[in-house]
Amino acid sequence: MSGEASRRKAIALFPALHEIEPELEAYEGLLRRWQKTINLVAAATLEDIWIRHFADSAQVHAAAPEIRRWADMGSGAGFPGLVTALLLKRESGAHVHLIESDQRKAAFLRAVSRETEAPTSIHAERAEIVLPRLADKIEGVSARALAPLENLLRLAEAPLAEGALGVFLKGEDWEDELTAVERAGNFICESAESGTRKGARIVVVRHKAPPL
Repeated sequence: MSGEASRRKAIALFPALHEIEPELEAYEGLLRRWQKTINLVAAATLEDIWIRHFADSAQVHAAAPEIRRWADMGSGAGFPGLVTALLLKRESGAHVHLIESDQRKAAFLRAVSRETEAPTSIHAERAEIVLPRLADKIEGVSARALAPLENLLRLAEAPLAEGALGVFLKGEDWEDELTAVERAGNFICESAESGTRKGARIVVVRHKAPPL
């Protein structure tokens, strides 16, 4: 799909992206520039960036539009967390913590955040170190293509136990991962079909309330 066709389709799927087109254009330009020296995304996805990355990431905010304070694990090139931050840019009190242990990728996230004035904090540390510190400061946790669902929930245990919602973009193996989590019995899971990737799902997870 050509770049312009990808843009049109992405905005048709998620009209909210239209409101941040200038920011996303700046984001795309920086991504293409940094991609020459850092492997931020698969090269084959660059021409379809608006669908494969921007629209795909927009599904997190669409799944929980009421949440203003997020932590995004393994942010990499900023998907989905930096897109979430841009979609929330004009919302009072919005803030997204981007967690990325790779120093070069963290530098890229800082560059895009400065250029777009996204409401973010960049944590160049591992998620298991950062998330316990943020447990009572966030309402949602997100990730894309980082780890099996069971591992994600282990990493995000502290904020989820505090009542945060988990929203995770999962690939074709989502069903087996969801079954394993539901069998453990600690979480309530819901899922919906991805609007951008055939066979993929958006998985929403809540920690079960402790018995009274």
